Amino acid sequence: MSKLTNLTKLAGLSLLAAFAALPALAQEAADAAATMVEEAAPTISAGDTAWMLTSTALVLMMTIPGLALFYGGMVRKKNVLATVMQSFAITALGTIIWFVIGYSIAFTDGGGLNDYMGGFGAILHAGVGVDTVHGTIPEFVFSMFQMTFAIITPALIAGAFAERMKFSAMLWFMGIWSIVVYAPIAHWVWGGGFLGNWGVFDFAGGTVVHINAGVAGLVAALVIGKRKGFGETNMAPHNLVLSVIGASLLWVGWFGFNAGSELAADGLAGAAMMNTQVATAAAALAWMFAEWMVVKKPSVLGIISGAVAGLVAVTPASGFVNPTGALIIGVVAGVACYWAAAFLKKMLGYDDSLDAFGVHGVGGIIGALLTGFFADPAIWADHAGFFYGNPGQVWTQILGIAFTIAWTAVVSWIILMVIKVTIGLRPSESEEEEGLDITQHGESVA
Repeated sequence: MSKLTNLTKLAGLSLLAAFAALPALAQEAADAAATMVEEAAPTISAGDTAWMLTSTALVLMMTIPGLALFYGGMVRKKNVLATVMQSFAITALGTIIWFVIGYSIAFTDGGGLNDYMGGFGAILHAGVGVDTVHGTIPEFVFSMFQMTFAIITPALIAGAFAERMKFSAMLWFMGIWSIVVYAPIAHWVWGGGFLGNWGVFDFAGGTVVHINAGVAGLVAALVIGKRKGFGETNMAPHNLVLSVIGASLLWVGWFGFNAGSELAADGLAGAAMMNTQVATAAAALAWMFAEWMVVKKPSVLGIISGAVAGLVAVTPASGFVNPTGALIIGVVAGVACYWAAAFLKKMLGYDDSLDAFGVHGVGGIIGALLTGFFADPAIWADHAGFFYGNPGQVWTQILGIAFTIAWTAVVSWIILMVIKVTIGLRPSESEEEEGLDITQHGESVA
């Protein structure tokens, strides 16, 4: 009997010891499982990376050759080479500036100034390597994708002062502007700055790219002044076939611009792609029919300008709205941008050569504002607009628009005035009359 009692005690003590050891065993098992998951789960997604490599190439194609041809076809023959040269040179200049300092200002932590600009820790891409990651893609790929945005934004500005700015002045303006205007605003919205923290919705660049470029273009057009002979000389496009090809490349490339801004190959990227297509088609038709009603003929220049207006307007909304919202945004943008290009410019008397402000400025403002109305939480959870129970989002969007306009207008004016009093902004009247191809570059189209 005593042996049985001892065995019973021994069994009880063993059971208690086993229970006491369970928490430690459970923790060891959890740690082992976490280690296995960490080792098994790749840090970089091959699918997302492949899509972002493709998107980056698509967005670069938007500037060269897309924008170069779009703008190049719309100027007079004597300025076509100078115009395409601007896009190409800005691509090269923007690349170096982004690599050296732009990325650091836009996307690193600025410490006490982080609400307004990033820091200088990533100058020359210090700290960025093959093993550094942004989300599920290599940081080099993320930086390259953002670089293409930093390239096309100043290139868009050039449409406002086409045919009348010295090449040297253009390079100085674009270089300084990229550092002190573009990079900080990109940080405000996407890099951890105050507009993003306030909740401004800008999926792919309505404020950062289009309002920014459009307003800078308007300021440049006003500071530089009108083209010689504006309103008296025929300044019709010399080759709209080039412009159609350029607009088509912009349309296709814009899928990288908008759908790529999701930074992943997923359902939201698919929604952004669909929204881009629907809004662009709607705006092209809206501009075409509006022009048809007013001047009795639908023009090639009109329909391609309408398509670009739709691309611009849907950019901030592409990852927030549903396709019906994109359709409405496209229609509104097509009509409003036609009015801005055909009537507002005449009413106010400025010479926006290729309607950089009329399309990008006005279209960007419309898109950013309407995103606040049509953002649908069924597309992106917890991102709702006015029509989905969040009326305050409209005011947030207005703040984003206002701060972007104010900064780019004031700083762009300062940069232009400094250049004007130092090296000058315009060629001589005789040089402008002869054409910038010959006088700035010593070449001409045969």
